[in-house]
Amino acid sequence: MSLQQKSETNHQLHADCTNCFGLCCVALPYAKSADFAKDKAGGTPCSNLDSDYRCTIHNNLRNKGYRGCTVYECFGAGQKVSQITYGGNDWRNHPETAAEMYEVFPIMQQLHEMLSYLYEARSLKETKAIYKDLEIAIEETEKLTNFSPRSIIELDVPAHRVMINELLLRTSELVRAKASQGKRSKSLKRDLLGANLKGANLRGANLRGALLIAADLRNADMRMADLIGADFRDADLSGADLTGSIFLTQAQVNAAKGDKQTKLPSSLTMPTHWM
Repeated sequence: MSLQQKSETNHQLHADCTNCFGLCCVALPYAKSADFAKDKAGGTPCSNLDSDYRCTIHNNLRNKGYRGCTVYECFGAGQKVSQITYGGNDWRNHPETAAEMYEVFPIMQQLHEMLSYLYEARSLKETKAIYKDLEIAIEETEKLTNFSPRSIIELDVPAHRVMINELLLRTSELVRAKASQGKRSKSLKRDLLGANLKGANLRGANLRGALLIAADLRNADMRMADLIGADFRDADLSGADLTGSIFLTQAQVNAAKGDKQTKLPSSLTMPTHWM
């Protein structure tokens, strides 16, 4: 894949709110909590959504009680549904499509999330042995994203996810096998809620789906760790080294705490609330 193709792919798999009809602000429900200031039912526009589909408090979401919005990532599903699946026809001017559009959006989000992981796996030198399998999976998943709205709704997404997950597991094994064995943890428990892991050697660890909420990960070595689906809400990553870790998303990073000494993969950016 050329640098230009890689750049285009990365753009397609990241939210572009300027080309979306505010779908995450309408289609998805949320409940009043530490992450959201009030309740909202699915299919109901957020009170902060403007007529141009922009958020009126975008630059002040955390202070206004909408921290949950800052850690959500649609992986580019919003613009895909808005501009491709529905050809630029928005739900305000075409209300007859609204309910269907809201149903299609979260399914597309799942497909784009899988694509994001697949493209990351494909970019790694350690996955050369499964290159063809990854290419096939990418092609098949891309094809699903271009189905008609009704066909997307009828997809068996869990079954497709099982197939994709097998490839991601193989990717994880190939990458983590390169990590220094030393004191590498091989059987970390999934529930690490509030765990004291300050300075821990988690290099090459399998932290898939781990609950790391409010965990102390200051100065931890998490290089080449598998972090897919790990819950980093309020985890302290100050000074931690996550370079070379795999399947870490911007949303996970945004949910955590950190500082200027935290080392992130080059594809991710430091959240403003860390500065």
